[in-house]
This record gives sequence, C-alpha cells and structure tokens, in this order.
Amino acid sequence: MRSKRPLPPRGKVPIGMNVFGWNEVSDDTANIDGAPAWLGPFALAAPAAKPDPRCVPLRGELAHIGLAGRYFVPHYVVPQPKVIGDCGANLRAGPGEETEIVRDLSPLQPFELLDVERGWAWGCLGPDGPVGYVRITELEDAIL
Repeated sequence: MRSKRPLPPRGKVPIGMNVFGWNEVSDDTANIDGAPAWLGPFALAAPAAKPDPRCVPLRGELAHIGLAGRYFVPHYVVPQPKVIGDCGANLRAGPGEETEIVRDLSPLQPFELLDVERGWAWGCLGPDGPVGYVRITELEDAIL
C-alpha cells in the first residue's frame, strides 16, 4: 500500500516535500506587483503592465541591459555609445520621416544605440529614456 503525503499546514504554500517535511513559504509575502514572493520576480501571475515605449528602452524581444531585473525579455543589449552629429537630430517615435518627433537632440548629446533598422538607429538617452529613432547618418562615434 502506498503512503499518502501529509497535507501542508494551513496558511502555508507547499513548495515540495523533502525528508524533513514540507518546504514552506508564507503566503502573506508578495512582490511589488502583488504576486506571491515564492513565485519569484518574473512570475506569470497576471498580465504585466505595458511600459510607455517612449520612456523605456524595451521593444518586443529586446531591452537595454540596464533593465535586466526589471523586465524579462530574451535579449538584453549593451548599448553602443554614440553622440549626435554637428547638425543635431530629431528623436522620432518610429523609423521614418513621417513619424512623430519625440524630442529635438542637440549636437554632441550622448545617445545609446541599441539596434539599427533600415537606416534608422533605435536607442535612448539612458535606461530611463527617452527612447526613439534617429537617422543613422546623424550619429557619430563617441570618444571615450
């Protein structure tokens, strides 16, 4: 006859059983987003709030390395340091001249390049934004 596992104590969430009994975690602790702490920082407990794409360098499967630990994506990018060229540039919401201008960038302003797409550089001014697209020809290598 097989022995039955004992039930976990009330008010505790069972994690598993070892030779000493249940591995328990209190169910009253929670992460910032309200998920139980035992699920970890990237629990699939509820739909995640979508961040503003103009403020957070996060796009589909790609994110700035500075966001590791805050957002879970398959690929984190270490930005390439660039500067805006002598004529300045417009930071745009999308790759194309017809898209909205998010901000005017001044000459020699630092820019963190994360991806290049059809002649447009996607990047940010820092891990906390603003984020957008700049023509790749308007960027110069940063002298470190």
